[in-house]
Amino acid sequence: MWQALFESLADQSFVVIAVALDQPEAARAWIEASSPTYPCLIDRDHHVADLFNLVNVPQAVWIDESGRIVRPPETAGSGNGLRFMDRSTGALPEAVMAERKRIKSVYMDAVRDWARHGASSQHVLDAPTAASRLPQASAQIAQAHAHFRLGQHLQRQGQAQAARQAFDEAVRLHPESWSIWRQAAPKDARGLAAGPDFWARVDALGERDYYAPIEMAGIRPAS
Repeated sequence: MWQALFESLADQSFVVIAVALDQPEAARAWIEASSPTYPCLIDRDHHVADLFNLVNVPQAVWIDESGRIVRPPETAGSGNGLRFMDRSTGALPEAVMAERKRIKSVYMDAVRDWARHGASSQHVLDAPTAASRLPQASAQIAQAHAHFRLGQHLQRQGQAQAARQAFDEAVRLHPESWSIWRQAAPKDARGLAAGPDFWARVDALGERDYYAPIEMAGIRPAS
């Protein structure tokens, strides 16, 4: 999806930069399998998540040529369809699949519109609106990221128990971050944290969203 978008906008000075919030040994195979021609980075210590207060994947930030954030972090065209997934087969109802496809299509068209029209794109937010949508990182969230990086360091030093304690504290301090939680969570055969612990955490959300809805024309009006 992103490779096709990147290629279609090659004449617009548009660049996709993908950042995997994962361990190199886990992310490398996925990157190599997709053979992207745009830059792909691996951020094992979640510096980008700390910088932009990212809490899940996939999330995207739109940054213009002057370095201004014109759309703060938001899910990159994903919805909450996983709540309707058959957990034994991974299948989604046809209606959910159709809505998921529609949302992704609207989002990718919005990116194309921005790349082609720049600041005049209807999807670009003015500075006050963009600032109002930026997720605010509290001191507690900053501490969570510090504990997470400490856990990563301890894990690389072979201190598994101390690393586990640091990860647990990071999750306690920043429970909204799925990206922090999944790094130390049990993994399935694909290397994904998508087992019973994941679904228990999803169920614990109750009526809350797994992905915050995108406030964008064609998806959801701005509140």
